[in-house]
Formats: sequence, structure tokens, C-alpha cells
Amino acid sequence: MTRSITSRAAAAAVIALTLAAGCSSNTEPAAAPGTSGAVASGTTPGTTARATVERPAGPAADVSEELTGGNGVFLGQITGVDLAGNGYVEHEYVAAGTATTYVADGEPADDGAIDVTEGETDDYRTRIVVRRPENPDDFNGTVVLEWLNVSGGLDANPDFSYAADELLRNGYAWVGVSAQKIGVEGGEVAVTVPIGEGLSGQGLKALDPARYGTLSHPGDGYSYDIFTQVARAVRGEGGADLLGGAEVDQILAAGESQSGFALTTYVNAIAPETQAFDGYLIHSRGGPGLPLGTPGAAISIVDAITGGPTTIRGDIAVPVLQLETETDLVSVIGFLPARQPDTDLLRTWEVAGTAHADRGLIGPVADSLDCGAPINDGPHGFAVRSALRHLDTWVRTGEAPPTMPQLEIDESGDSPAIARDADGIALGGIRYPVVDVPVQVLSGDPGPAPDIICLLTGTTNPIPAERLAELYASPDAYTAAFTEATDAAIATGALLAEDRQAMLDEAQPELLTP
Repeated sequence: MTRSITSRAAAAAVIALTLAAGCSSNTEPAAAPGTSGAVASGTTPGTTARATVERPAGPAADVSEELTGGNGVFLGQITGVDLAGNGYVEHEYVAAGTATTYVADGEPADDGAIDVTEGETDDYRTRIVVRRPENPDDFNGTVVLEWLNVSGGLDANPDFSYAADELLRNGYAWVGVSAQKIGVEGGEVAVTVPIGEGLSGQGLKALDPARYGTLSHPGDGYSYDIFTQVARAVRGEGGADLLGGAEVDQILAAGESQSGFALTTYVNAIAPETQAFDGYLIHSRGGPGLPLGTPGAAISIVDAITGGPTTIRGDIAVPVLQLETETDLVSVIGFLPARQPDTDLLRTWEVAGTAHADRGLIGPVADSLDCGAPINDGPHGFAVRSALRHLDTWVRTGEAPPTMPQLEIDESGDSPAIARDADGIALGGIRYPVVDVPVQVLSGDPGPAPDIICLLTGTTNPIPAERLAELYASPDAYTAAFTEATDAAIATGALLAEDRQAMLDEAQPELLTP
């Protein structure tokens, strides 16, 4: 059973894990993914032939050794998930082998493409966490392989946390990979925050020697190949069976924040060499990609943040869906300069009312954070679940997700900002009822507190009672408008039909004066 971090200080660590640099919800179980309101209507999904690629032969990780003992599976996560109650089991394995580094052959191309050659090799012995249906017949054929996030000095699984309801209700398998050195060996922490029980920066080996003491990571330069080799093992190469005999149809790579930076580089540099994945969910990435790294060292996320904007290469062979919050565009994350048009195999979704990390990710611990305003309680999780469903369908059938409107940008000041209406609500982007039929202002902008924890958690601010009276004739009128916007969101692709009731539960008629 996974140990969850529950203290306020440890919550800071988990937020930091999702923050990609000096700051980098589960609802219920998903049908066809929508956008509410006129501003957010998406285009009709297109259909392309399912991408078929030739997979070059290569080594697979040895995953034959299961990890047991000690204090159980360690992952930095706040919100608990009832795996057993949803018919799931969790196992943890050593992933071992010999990996290679990659060296750039010249400068990146204008479209982001990076030519690479293989560099040094070294042995590795890291860990993976597998969550899958206990009954193989319940497996839907898709494995989500998440590059665990280490910005706060320990492994965390933000994409699993946001997407858990979709994963569990529809029979996905999920595999979390300790791809980077600091998660295993410990080291310098990119984001300095108070950490509960002194966990951050220690690494698995020090946190639980009885369970993880034999692990070894040779440095982040090997991370990209380690991730590839785990994907091959998940697919069953080398005789591996991580899914109880179930057959894998497709593997989707996922990574949030710093891990999204890493997947950007993986797509631009490594994917053409390996073709190990059938699709990519690149979540809350910044403008640059993560460096390729060097043997023996951890990659500095600060170096990545200060790099130039990087687009996704134009000749990608499989679908890529990028999901960005308000915070990701204009904060230190800096995605805005890397914007590019959608293509037959690329979609970018920008979501109004969302923050890089929010209450849905860290749960009730959010109440103990002192950011000068309540942190964002927006629709981030709804967007992640819809994005995952759309990507899965895209890979399976060739039916592409809708092209969604971009968030509008105000360039009148010293630096770009999200354009907002008179109430402070973002303009443009994917829109949910909580922003189109508002009773609060959900924003990706931080509160007034300078605490590093608060820089990317956004805000939730009240709308004055007199303004609410102008917007809604009665609580019933508000509820009717919210319901209509919910159904519009389902129709346009931003909201999954299975999440309809969960979205309706977000309505707050009690904030209106009868």
C-alpha cells in the first residue's frame, strides 16, 4: 500500500514536486470527452488514420524482481485513492539494465527537433510502481507510463493524482517510473520548502534502506533511455509480465511540470530513435525542454527554465497532447513563447480558471497554506481526465481531439499576462461552468504571500454579493445556467460525460442571496 504524505510541510513538498523550478482531484470514475460557453467552443474533432510506426529493437529493463518489505511503496502524494475498492492492485519492481546517454549532434532545428547520438553507457537499478486491474479481463489495453516528478526532491505522481478517476473507472494500467537520479539517490533540491519529516532530497535509498537499499541510478543523462527500456518491458519485451497476463495495446507517456519538460525533450530528440510510445500527454510543461543531461549528475531544472522556447518537432510520428494551465503560460514556467499551431498529430489545450497546482491535487492540506488568499479550486482535474480520454481515443482510432481556443493574452504591460474580464476571470481557453457561470474568481495568478509554495497554486476569490445579484436572478436561475453550461462542455469535448455529476456538484447556489 502506498504511503501518502499528509502533513502541511509535506504538502509543500508535493506542490514543489509539481512545480518546475523555483516554483514549479479526484472525482469519480469517464464517455466522450467538452467546453462551456460561447468563448470556449471547440472545433469538430478530425479523423486521421491511426499512427503506425516501426519500433526499432532495443534492450528492455529487467523487471523480474519485486520490491517488498521495509515500509511499503513510497510516493509523494497527498490525496488518497482506494485502489482495492476499485478492483486494482499495486506492485513495485526493480527496473534494471544498462542504459545509454544521448548527446546532441549540433544545435536544435527551428522546429525543436534535436539530432542525437548515443553516448556513454552505465548500469542502472531503479524502481517502478505498477497499478493495474486485479482481474486482467478488466484491463482496457492502455498503459499510462508516468515520468515521476522530482522537483521537490522526491518522487511524486501528479498525473495519476489528477487522472485517477478516469484511470480506475475505465480499466487503464498505470506505471510510475523513478526516471531521475534525485528520486533514488537524493541530492540538491530544486525548490527549497519546509519538508515534513525531512523527506525531501534524501532519495529512496535513504528513506527506506530495507526496501530500496540496493537501487542505483547513474545520473539523469541516462533517464531518457531508462524510460524507454521500462516501456519495452511494459510491452512484454524480454519476457516481462507486469500486468498479470493482460495484453498491452498501447502505451501513453505522461509527465507533469518538470516531467513535462523531460517529455518535450524526449519527443524532440529520443522518440525518433526508439518509437517506444504510442502517444504523449505533456502536462504543464514550460517553454524550454529539459537538458539531455550528463553521466553521474542530476539535471538542473533551473538550467531548463532559463533555456529558450522549444516547440514540438514537426515530424512527430504519433499523437501529442499538451495541456497547459493559466499559470503555465505566463509565470516562471513560461510556456507562452513555445505556443505553436495544432497539426494532424498535435493538440495544445489551455484551460481557463486553472493553476499549476491546486486544491484538487493536494486536498484538504490546502486549508493550512497561508498564501494570502485561498488557493485555486478550479477544474484542472476535469481537464486532465478529458485529455487522457481524448489521447487514448486518438491513438486507438485516429479520431483527433477538438482544437480548442487559446487563452487570451494581455500584452499591454511590462510582461504578458492572462487577459481577464471585469470580474477577473480569464478570457478564452477551454472553459468550464465554474468560469462561465461563476460565483467565485478562479485564477492561475498567485496570492499576495511571497511564500514559494504559493507562487504557482493560483487563487480562489469571492465575487461580491451585489455583482452576483446582477448575474443571477435567483439560486435556481444560477443552477439552471450551470447545468446548461455543463451539458455544453460535454458536447464540445472538454468534459467527460461520466464527470457530469461531479461538475454539477461544483455548483454553489448557497453563495447567492435568495
